[in-house]
Amino acid sequence: MNAPRPHSFAASAGSADWMHDRLIEARGILADPTRHPSSLVIIAARVVVGLTDDSAECAEAVDMLHARDPRPLHAIAASMLQHGGAA
Repeated sequence: MNAPRPHSFAASAGSADWMHDRLIEARGILADPTRHPSSLVIIAARVVVGLTDDSAECAEAVDMLHARDPRPLHAIAASMLQHGGAA
């Protein structure tokens, strides 16, 4: 059996570094959305909305999300919560 190889990107999903890396990746996608499929832009916008501390960046991501996802914003927000927000 082969031993798993160490990877620099193998941080745990709950770590702050992992979340910061995902935010940076999402920002890169939103910086040039014409180069990416709409589904990826939607995911990136959701990541930015969920992880950024900058209200202007959040507003821009919400605008981009609204432009790419035809559902009403309340439906988008509800879909972002697991099981519609139920615990």
